[in-house]
Amino acid sequence: MNVLVIGSGGREHALCWKLSRSDSPNPTRRVKLFCAPGNAGISQIAQCIPISADNLAALRDFAKQEKIDLTVVGPEAPLVAGIVDLFRDAGLKIFGPTRAAAQLEGSKAFSKRFMQKYGIPTARFTVHTILDDAIKSLAKYQFPLVVKASGLAAGKGVIICQSRAEAEAALHGMLSEHRFGDAGASVVIEECLIGEESSILAITDGEEYFCLPASQDHKRLLDGDQGPNTGGMGAYAPAPVITPQLQAQVEKEILQLTLAGMREEGMPFTGCLYIGLMITKDGPKVLEYNARFGDPETQAVLPLYDGDLLEACLASATGDMRGGQTFLSVNPSGQAGMPDLPKDAVVCVVLASGGYPGSYEKGKPITGLDAIPDGVVVFHAGTKLKDNQIVTDGGRVLGVTARAENLKAAVELAYRGVEAIRFEGKTYRKDIGKKALKKL
Repeated sequence: MNVLVIGSGGREHALCWKLSRSDSPNPTRRVKLFCAPGNAGISQIAQCIPISADNLAALRDFAKQEKIDLTVVGPEAPLVAGIVDLFRDAGLKIFGPTRAAAQLEGSKAFSKRFMQKYGIPTARFTVHTILDDAIKSLAKYQFPLVVKASGLAAGKGVIICQSRAEAEAALHGMLSEHRFGDAGASVVIEECLIGEESSILAITDGEEYFCLPASQDHKRLLDGDQGPNTGGMGAYAPAPVITPQLQAQVEKEILQLTLAGMREEGMPFTGCLYIGLMITKDGPKVLEYNARFGDPETQAVLPLYDGDLLEACLASATGDMRGGQTFLSVNPSGQAGMPDLPKDAVVCVVLASGGYPGSYEKGKPITGLDAIPDGVVVFHAGTKLKDNQIVTDGGRVLGVTARAENLKAAVELAYRGVEAIRFEGKTYRKDIGKKALKKL
């Protein structure tokens, strides 16, 4: 079976890693993996193809030429651009939402109005395209508040404003100075929710679904949730803040309403729906939707999931999740839609380049990858091969990931892996998972 993964980061390495371990009951099926464009780590388990993730036509043509049986899309940009529609029109199976459904991530204005329409709990908000109107609306909020670029802004379009001056500066930057281009042509102002964050990933065919274990990301660069926001400096799963009772509440009041609402809108959501949550004193509320697997949450969640990811993605892509028992061991009707999960825990610690999330140098040799402890897997995010040496090639470089019998053991094992790896400027947080340890 020929499988294509699109993307080049740590999420895509984790997807390739898990897909290569498909435990399909069909022993005659051999999985041949391709990844476009991939990275140095991915090249060890898949054939990397030099086609960028935004070259949709070239990706479609490659899939047709190589008779790809299933394509799995990692990043959001090709989904929002309509790669699923393009592939389906060509008769190709692909895992992910259509362009219309991907608006849940591609347009924060759309997603907020959608949640309002269908009674899905979220922060109070207003949407603006005119600067003067946006500034006037600030009087409706207390500080801190949040200003968001409505479109895709590579994770940089969310600004928490502590004062009116900061909010006005953020609005000027988006609506007047066009700091985020078209992504900031429409902005969302919303109340700042207080609580603990968590993420839930649901694989769905638009009607049926199942949830992977809840996880928690660490967005800030420095220990103690200090410093600038990043793409994510590490994650762990399962997140103890999501109790079984809270999981059931999220599914009933958020996930199932979201899927039903998207069907009602004529754009059923297929693929992986990421729900970013804030667990407030009033219950769980949606911070954001993503239309794909999260990064680095995927690196923490997939090593904990013992089901067959390939079968799950195929069932989602073909609308046939109801009968899938190789990836789901409870009923797939959307009632308690979580597979049986191990009691283990997984921790992923991101190693970043010095200077990230600002400017940083590339091409730093990486050593120690052959000396990581048993039980640790290293997912490559920003790496490439240069003269047969793996070197840094991005802001987030590696995700050092450990699975162990409990969270404390997983934390300790992951950091043993971190200590084994060397490159100039190596930057990482030393407190990944520590917040959860206090709850246990």
